[in-house]
Amino acid sequence: MTAYLTALYAITLREALRFTRQRGRFVAALVRPLVWLVVFAAGFRAALGLSITPPYQTYITYDIYIVPGLCGMIVLFNGMQSSLSLVYDREMGSMRLLLTSPLPRWWLLTCRLIASTVISCFQVYTFLAIAALYGITFPLLGYIAVLPALVLAGVMLGALGLALSSTISQLENFAGVMNFVIFPMFFLSSALYPLWKMAESSALLHDICALNPFTHAVEVIRFALYAQTNWTAAGWTCLAGAVLMGLALWGYDPARGLLQRKG
Repeated sequence: MTAYLTALYAITLREALRFTRQRGRFVAALVRPLVWLVVFAAGFRAALGLSITPPYQTYITYDIYIVPGLCGMIVLFNGMQSSLSLVYDREMGSMRLLLTSPLPRWWLLTCRLIASTVISCFQVYTFLAIAALYGITFPLLGYIAVLPALVLAGVMLGALGLALSSTISQLENFAGVMNFVIFPMFFLSSALYPLWKMAESSALLHDICALNPFTHAVEVIRFALYAQTNWTAAGWTCLAGAVLMGLALWGYDPARGLLQRKG
């Protein structure tokens, strides 16, 4: 058990030190959601009306609605950044040294997943603090209750990044993966518009958004910010996380996964 905890501490500390030295990564993680919050939300505030739907008890403005979705955006992009660092480590050889340690491969990948989730939570709370200065606040209990929701979303989206990193052979391919995975997941979700708005536009779009795992991660965060639990969304997020983690473990298995095919 000591060896397991030592590995967890070492990997988490390494990722934290890497994050603190990459200040541009931290700034970029905040600029994206802040642009949506300050610029786009201001334009849509008067144009888009939102009805009273759970977890909201009254009519809300658009900027309040999109904050949970922007929190999900931060977690999503950080998960992809973590997958990029995995590809870099594999090219530099440090990933091979890590995976050849005597500890089980699944635990080493889980440690990377936990480290990525810790960084995501820090980024989200920083964004929520800036949003509070902007005038968008939530119940005090919600700031505490959202932590388990962020961990759940971070694990699921981090597992997505792990699964994708096993399929990326070169850093140059990462931009294509971002365009093919990140942006469809973000825009085809309830992060920017409620699902009933999607249904008014297209029933097919509504069904696609409802099947999107990112939608359920956003809804878990949205309800948690009001100290509520969306058990359906939480269940689907857990299921998606388990499936994606299974794919990641298979992809990094040299006997059966994608690493064997590359070899």
